[in-house]
Amino acid sequence: MTHPTDPTTAPGQDESTVPGRRDFLGMVTTAGTVTGLAACAIPFVESLKPQDSAAAHQPVEVDLSKLAPGQQMTTVWQGKPVFILRRTPEELARLQNAALNETLRDAQSEALQQPPYARNWHRSVVPEYGVYVGICTHLGCVPAYMPPTPAPDQTGFYACPCHGSHFDLAGRVLKGAPAPYNLPVPPYVMPTPTTLRLGENPKGETFDFSTIEQI
Repeated sequence: MTHPTDPTTAPGQDESTVPGRRDFLGMVTTAGTVTGLAACAIPFVESLKPQDSAAAHQPVEVDLSKLAPGQQMTTVWQGKPVFILRRTPEELARLQNAALNETLRDAQSEALQQPPYARNWHRSVVPEYGVYVGICTHLGCVPAYMPPTPAPDQTGFYACPCHGSHFDLAGRVLKGAPAPYNLPVPPYVMPTPTTLRLGENPKGETFDFSTIEQI
């Protein structure tokens, strides 16, 4: 709709086609989009913050009963995202492939990025479940889980969206990636076959997560 008293709008010309108004509307739209994205991001960021220092150091119990083979779930421990991946027999077999190990920077998990009880080829307490702090060891972005392709010689991996670091399904970083270390493995125990407790070591084991090389 035009306004007879508006000198910037010619008769019959829509307001949105006037250069000045079009630029203003573009700015409003952009501002609205940015505001919307920020509104979506804030709850996620807030969800990663512990409510208080005492709660931050309490164990977190996770129910695995509904996690199917080949699926991953994400929980939060000490304000950090933790990936829990239920690996299939095929994926576990691929993790032991000698050709894959040749592509890894730290295939034997020599760097202190996991508890001693998780320094094995599957980097976990139970081979079926992989448990990693989901923070890239380069600059702290959150990697994305990429499931395996149908090809028999292909395996799933984690891909960092920021600078391209790749990790295998044991959280081990591939050679040539900017990330210097494997994904950290937090202390945890499995009191039952379908229950995982983050922040607690198995009986007789001691491991302080603050001693890892890098996160």
